[in-house]
Amino acid sequence: MIPKLLEAKIRTIYPESFDKFNTIVKLKKSFRVNTLKISKKELIERLNFFEIEKIPWCDHGFFVSNENITNTIEYFLGYYYIQDSASMIPPIVLDPKENELVLDMTASPGSKTTQMAALMNNKGLIVANDINMKRLTALRFNLQKCGVANAIVTNLDGRWIHNMQVSFDKILLDAPCSSSGTCISNPNVFSSWNQGKVNQLSRLQKQLLESAYKCLNEGGVIVYSTCSIDPEENEEVIDFAVKNLNLKTEKIKLNHIKTRDSLTVFEKREYDSSVKNAVRINPFDNMTEGFFICKLRKY
Repeated sequence: MIPKLLEAKIRTIYPESFDKFNTIVKLKKSFRVNTLKISKKELIERLNFFEIEKIPWCDHGFFVSNENITNTIEYFLGYYYIQDSASMIPPIVLDPKENELVLDMTASPGSKTTQMAALMNNKGLIVANDINMKRLTALRFNLQKCGVANAIVTNLDGRWIHNMQVSFDKILLDAPCSSSGTCISNPNVFSSWNQGKVNQLSRLQKQLLESAYKCLNEGGVIVYSTCSIDPEENEEVIDFAVKNLNLKTEKIKLNHIKTRDSLTVFEKREYDSSVKNAVRINPFDNMTEGFFICKLRKY
């Protein structure tokens, strides 16, 4: 059952989709080819016993209808990585290059870190950070399994990571959030949602973004993302960044996926006009998890 406060938000943000939020669906599994170990062509030939379908917005991503996708030699060898299809978008928007120094600020379990390593052809350097020591086990395991050689792992509170006195060319901040956008496949998210938690997370997200700004090179890029539909965790955070930090939003060009405009007003609060450059991915438009993504540049 959707909490009343969240119900009011959904009706405001997605009025034509509200009824769908009461329906839990089984998402198609999806995976990403790990090009650090195998080519897309070779892997698809090896997985000819699977029914697979290309993910339109990710060159190396595929939907798969089979349930036993984790029960193959190729999976255990790290030839492909199980990842939600919408989760593949933030690294694509960040577009890390081979010669760049990149920070994955909240990296565990490593889905986006391993994707960025593949985009960088294992060159340059990724600092994969996470505050939770227990989660670092999964991060290290996935980096090793995928053959990532251009990443180092750190265990720091992202709010103070700028104290390392290292400047980055690009930063991915896939922020801790209420995960309300995962409701399409996870009915438990509604029972754990509450406005107090959202407000607390919003404060944390602003602190993380400010820390990211402090360790970003001039002209550098931050991609901020959440799997939340709550404006306090999305538009409000970007509004804070634009008004209080020397960050400017940039338009995001995504092909073959339906996106929604970000909000300019919510509950009589008006956001900076540039916040409209961020995008929302409604979970029921593409049958993916819901996401919010914004690209910011430092001037």
